[in-house]
Amino acid sequence: MCPRPAAGYSGRMSSIFTRIIAGELPAHFVWKDEHCVAFLSINPIRAGHLLVVPREEVDHWIDLPPTLLAHLTTVARTLAVALQTAFAPEKVGLMIAGLEVRHVHLHVLPIDTLGDLNFANADPQPAPQALQAAADRVRSALRASGARQVAGG
Repeated sequence: MCPRPAAGYSGRMSSIFTRIIAGELPAHFVWKDEHCVAFLSINPIRAGHLLVVPREEVDHWIDLPPTLLAHLTTVARTLAVALQTAFAPEKVGLMIAGLEVRHVHLHVLPIDTLGDLNFANADPQPAPQALQAAADRVRSALRASGARQVAGG
């Protein structure tokens, strides 16, 4: 027999991103506003690989309210300009997959080839100093652009 859930249990666990947003888990935040946050991926495909995540826990991007989807893409564009400045890639890629974490998130990352969007190339153990340096570069570029929602460092 399975034990009964505790009182108040909704049957749903918070996503890892909800826990990061709540400050329960560490992250290298570069952006925070009332609707979303952005932080570095802990398994970056390329240096500067960012995740734009709504504060609201929604599983599939097609279920986002149109205004929130528009806000997320506007933030992603602002971050892409900062990545272009900070890392000088050929392009900045934008991808929505959502299979690895069931909480909408936009991947924004510097790319030079199509292969730079391949999750098989993700670094499973990036050096903490490399993540901090990438976050600092993005924050610096955001501040230089006049962004006021810059988070952290």
